[in-house]
Amino acid sequence: MMPHDPARPERMRRGTVGMYALTLMEKEGAVHGYRVAERIAERTEGTWRPGPGAVYPALQRLTERGLARRKAHSLSRRREFEITPRGRAVLDRVRAFRGLNRARAPDLAALWAEIAGVGEIEDLLLLRLQRSLGGLERFLSQPGIPRERRQRAKLLFGGELHRFLSNLPELGEAPRRARRGPSPRDL
Repeated sequence: MMPHDPARPERMRRGTVGMYALTLMEKEGAVHGYRVAERIAERTEGTWRPGPGAVYPALQRLTERGLARRKAHSLSRRREFEITPRGRAVLDRVRAFRGLNRARAPDLAALWAEIAGVGEIEDLLLLRLQRSLGGLERFLSQPGIPRERRQRAKLLFGGELHRFLSNLPELGEAPRRARRGPSPRDL
């Protein structure tokens, strides 16, 4: 058994800052620490905004590991960082690993429900669903989202909801084996 490490959640958060910074560099080009914190706050709907004491050490670790480099000749006073080929390779490996292991990965929701002090697993799963649906609704209601993307999301969600409802057992029935609905790749 591993010894208890109270700093582990903080290290996980710092790792998340670094990986998200790499992702942002890949998408947007060179970024500065404030931009990383700003995007994390946007993506978490303001529930988490890492400060400079979390962002700049994460960027420094990326630089030390050769995953990012400080941009030369930046006209801005801000320190800007850009992704390196090695950083891109790390993101590729993370994405490939996630894709390969998605079906095999255990669902740890029951453990997290207990850790978080949520009474029953269905309460945690319902909370996740509510948050996901709220996030999807906020995203799709933003100006500038193409109509096709909204329609695609509605189709996917409608298909998943129908699949879910049709797989629920009636009272007194044995649970049915879930059927897979259409994936985003199917559309």
